[in-house]
Amino acid sequence: MTERINTPITRRQALVVAAGTAAAVALPAARAQSSWPSKPVRFLVPFAPGGTSEIVARSVAAELTKQLGVSVFVENKPGGAGVTAMQEAQKSAPDGHTLILTHVGTLAVNPYMLKNQPYDVNKDFMPVTLLAKVPNVFVIHPDVPAKNFKEFVDYAKKNPGKLNYGSAGNASAGHLAMEYLKLVAGMFITHIPYRGTGPQLTDLLAGRTQASSAGMPALGAHIRSGKLRAIAVGTTQRIAALPDVPTVAEMGFKDFETAQWYGMHVPAGTPPDIVKRLQEESYKALRSSAVTERFATDNAVSGGGPSSEYAAFIGREQTIWSDIVKRAQIKPD
Repeated sequence: MTERINTPITRRQALVVAAGTAAAVALPAARAQSSWPSKPVRFLVPFAPGGTSEIVARSVAAELTKQLGVSVFVENKPGGAGVTAMQEAQKSAPDGHTLILTHVGTLAVNPYMLKNQPYDVNKDFMPVTLLAKVPNVFVIHPDVPAKNFKEFVDYAKKNPGKLNYGSAGNASAGHLAMEYLKLVAGMFITHIPYRGTGPQLTDLLAGRTQASSAGMPALGAHIRSGKLRAIAVGTTQRIAALPDVPTVAEMGFKDFETAQWYGMHVPAGTPPDIVKRLQEESYKALRSSAVTERFATDNAVSGGGPSSEYAAFIGREQTIWSDIVKRAQIKPD
């Protein structure tokens, strides 16, 4: 029987072993990075076509297509307050070929409004980057007997339940903005959820609903044509596109602030190198002339920062909106 001799390992040998181990661990990630993307990339949007969410997604996707050399195509998956699209993304392979547009509703409201969500937004998805913040604009149909914000609030309070407002769906940014406004102003206006901004704007323009809140990308042309009347903006300062329209805060509701925000997530388990590459490519896309010009037209503020920054931002928003959901008693429709 051969006797086993334990020979002490030298420092140099230890370094060689450590280097080899590190290389072995890094190899899968390196291969993932070098082979990605190997096919077209889906960019899921949790709402119907025609709204701000799609405009943000398509603007970024067009530039990513140029930069990555493969098609990055937008796929609208409306329904279930964004749950339909989120669940599909969660079940997708974590290989960087499925992205999802995330926003205030799906990340900061649904977890506190919906019971038994089939996923955990903080565990089953990985944040990539914040893409854009878009000012919320409050609009009414011209047939409403109010020419400005104060008159609208007075009319709504004198006629509780007579007015209806539409949104892109339960927990959409427009829904949250209007419920927040109702809460601070003491109004009762009935919420009518739709499957996207486009469908709800169709009824608003036809006068079947009387009010709404959405971003300038979806509302701008209708405000300029006079088909809708802008009465206030949710930002802390007036926006360049509507210099004569006051902020809600100006109208006596101190510290009121609400804006739509959109970001990018991937399924949990996506290799960190791919997440980093996506963040870097998104940053480039957001600073391209095409996206910069489009966002400027719509008063949108570009993001593009690191994933950790977006994660911290989401945490702050969850703290704010969990309180509003509770106070406003926002429930699934």
